[in-house]
Amino acid sequence: MFDSGFGGLTVLRALRARLPDYDYLYLGDSARVPYGNRSHEIVYEFTREAVFELFARGCPLVVIACNTASARALRRIQQEDLPRLAPDRRVLGVVRPSAEALAGLPSGAIPGITEPALVSGTVAVLATPGTVASDSYRLELAKLAPGLTLLQQACTLWVPLVEAGETEGPGTEYFLRKYLQPLFAPGATPPSRILLGCTHYPLLLPGIRANVPSGVEVLPQGPLVAERLADWMRRHPEMETRLGRGGSYEVLTTDDPGWFGEFSARVLGAPCQVVKIRLNPCV
Repeated sequence: MFDSGFGGLTVLRALRARLPDYDYLYLGDSARVPYGNRSHEIVYEFTREAVFELFARGCPLVVIACNTASARALRRIQQEDLPRLAPDRRVLGVVRPSAEALAGLPSGAIPGITEPALVSGTVAVLATPGTVASDSYRLELAKLAPGLTLLQQACTLWVPLVEAGETEGPGTEYFLRKYLQPLFAPGATPPSRILLGCTHYPLLLPGIRANVPSGVEVLPQGPLVAERLADWMRRHPEMETRLGRGGSYEVLTTDDPGWFGEFSARVLGAPCQVVKIRLNPCV
């Protein structure tokens, strides 16, 4: 698994709860977080470096847990890099399964084959500026559930808050309200369902729920990605049989392993040894 920093640990936690028998290797690029305000090309380069580092360490399947990287780098890696450099490996992202869940569709929905979601109304995605600018969720929902109206809210400072450990308190409360209030402004059509379109955001979940009206569904990505990955592996036994089954997990970071380990232990609920690595440009 790869993420720009801590956020993907929320997905790792969900994967280990849903699929506990597999071995996991997590890489957080905290030395270069956040990705959300970086250019398209830089996000691609950073993501590509991380993916091929995980390949080099023996991972046949990589899940990009970062929404910005999934939106801006995944397709290019799948279409250009894998056929040329790693045709026996697979890379998956979180945007497509998250869009399916937001639309109320089953896992693996195929535009033009799967019946579109017969739904209408308004839903929302909270995400980084990079994910919002990519328009990836709007494009996916236009294919999967054309009857839905999508609101997208860029929450520029939420990732820096989480990476700094500021998940509660007056300052955090101010920025939660700053980005949530426009969705529920007087005269606006409020969303009935909100996707947390960044894997850092579940670490702000209590405060988010406190600022969202009752009856509005809030979707963290971890559980839905875990469930849909389990379904993907059932449909791809050729990959599933290549995965280790020792129930182990390792954590890598590009920054200080001490504080990354402390934060990892809080998210994962158990002590965690973290190793610092350096990512190198790949050919």
